[in-house]
Amino acid sequence: RPRAPVAMILHPHPQGGGTMNDRITQALYKTFVKRGFATLRFNFRGVGHSDGRHSEGRGEVDDLQATLQGLPKQTPDLPIVLAGYSFGAWIGMQLLMRRPEITGFISVSPPANMYDFSFLAPCPSSGLIVNGTADRVAPPKDTHTLVGKLREQKGITITHEEIEGADHFFRD
Repeated sequence: RPRAPVAMILHPHPQGGGTMNDRITQALYKTFVKRGFATLRFNFRGVGHSDGRHSEGRGEVDDLQATLQGLPKQTPDLPIVLAGYSFGAWIGMQLLMRRPEITGFISVSPPANMYDFSFLAPCPSSGLIVNGTADRVAPPKDTHTLVGKLREQKGITITHEEIEGADHFFRD
């Protein structure tokens, strides 16, 4: 759709069964579509019918960057937002550091205990981080540490929402 803001939706870890059809990924997709965004979700390399093999994030970031380059050129007043879940949150945050035209992010259950997020210094964009209080895969204490480090930075706003009783997969 012409002149629509863009949202790119990134799925969880392929080796844990993550695909663009994951229910949290789909919920993010549907939310952005309802809000009028030109919304893209896709499988990372080696998932579904995608070519290639999983490469622990290196190739996935390159693929995401190539996907972003393939989008029609945006005018500066239209946002580009990345929304990633778990592994997808980590991948999206890496692209955020490489592409200044990305204006915001949503990270759902970022695995701050498994992956190094220290590259987010300084974080170039404001965003939202969501996690469950009963997450055993990406424990809340590690998410709190990540949020605290990001909030120390000037010029951005980090909103943090916790879903009471939710686990990593937001069951029930």
